[in-house]
Order: sequence, then C-alpha cells, then structure tokens
Amino acid sequence: MFYRDERLALFIDGSNLYAAAKALGFDIDYKLLRQEFMQRGKLLRAYYYTALLENDDYSPIRPLVDWLHYNGFNMVTKPAKEFIDSQGRRKVKGNMDIELTVDAMETAEHVDHIVIFSGDGDFRPLVGALQRKGCRVSVVSTIRSQPPMIADDLRRQADNFIELNDLKDVIGRPPREPRPTDDQAPVEEQAD
Repeated sequence: MFYRDERLALFIDGSNLYAAAKALGFDIDYKLLRQEFMQRGKLLRAYYYTALLENDDYSPIRPLVDWLHYNGFNMVTKPAKEFIDSQGRRKVKGNMDIELTVDAMETAEHVDHIVIFSGDGDFRPLVGALQRKGCRVSVVSTIRSQPPMIADDLRRQADNFIELNDLKDVIGRPPREPRPTDDQAPVEEQAD
C-alpha cells in the first residue's frame, strides 16, 4: 500500500531485477517504472545498482546505464571482477549489496517508504533496520518463476511484497531479440 503524500525512494538491484523480469518473459521499461512510482507517492530518488565490465570494448548494459543516468536515476556502478572458476570457466563477480545497503540507510531519514527491487535474502537485515528507523519497506520480486526469485524470509520481513508479474502490464515491454554480438546480460552476482 502506498500513500500519495509519502516520500519514496527506489533501490534497484539491476542484475536481480533483470533476472526476475527475464524469468517472467519481459523486459523492464524504466521510464514507465519511474512514472508508476511517481504516481504512487512523492518520488525523491531512484537508485540503480550494477557492476560493469571495464575491459570489454562494448558492454550491452552500457547504453542502459547511460540512458538511466540521463533520465532521472542515480547510477551506482563499480567495476566487475573477472575470474576463472575451478572448472576453467570464465566468471564475473559484481555484488552491489553493500553499496545499496549503505545508500538505503543514509536515505532512510529523508523518506517515508523505501522500495527495494530485489529478491536477495541478504537484504532481510537491511529491511529490518530500515523499519526500525521508521520507514515502510516494499520489496519487488517474483514468486511466480521457477524457482521463485525472492527469498521467503525477505518477503516475510517486508511491509509489502509486490509481485513483479503484476506490474508487467504497467512497466513491462516484450523482450528484445538479441543481436548476434549481444551475448552478455548484466553482470550477475556470484557467491562470495
């Protein structure tokens, strides 16, 4: 539940939201997403977190990052780390949990309601801490994918769970056909 006069801030875990939307078969239209939450309250900030591969000549996420930056989103990025796993496969690590947590805690005193776009159970303690500071916290993810993309304890901790699939008609667009060179999604987190 949202109240028109409450001050809102959005915190988007880019790789987590991308994976959830992909599992549900649609892409996010970030202009529509921002407009939707501007209608739900007084949107003060919209943060988007993602790690970027610095050494690639072309990163398919770079145009999105640039567009978001120029269209009202506060971009928080850091270089992703590449490594070779024990089976010799190239892996990329780009966890943004700490950055999102610090920003949310700093923002809490200036807003009434924080919306976290992630199903990552690591955010459960953050949700509890924000609630103790007097913020209402909504979490956007999905239980309709196989497996569900939201940790059960995160969903239970939040004041409000918003099923991403229920927003599909409001903030979604059909997935784009990948270009032949577009074989890389946003950087996905790897367990520490």
